[in-house]
Amino acid sequence: MFQNLGLSEILVIAIVLMVLFGGQKFPELAKGIAQAMREFRTALNEDDEEDKKTKSKKKS
Repeated sequence: MFQNLGLSEILVIAIVLMVLFGGQKFPELAKGIAQAMREFRTALNEDDEEDKKTKSKKKS
């Protein structure tokens, strides 16, 4: 999805975010996005583990 983003596009997005949210809110926004990504990855890993357990039970 974001594979085609270059440095110039990322800089434009960062500048727009700075204008919209201001310098003080930007670190809070980045922290929130990073936390959401961590939680999403954790949830995906938990779902994968549950799927593996149910598949191994069905084979037995």
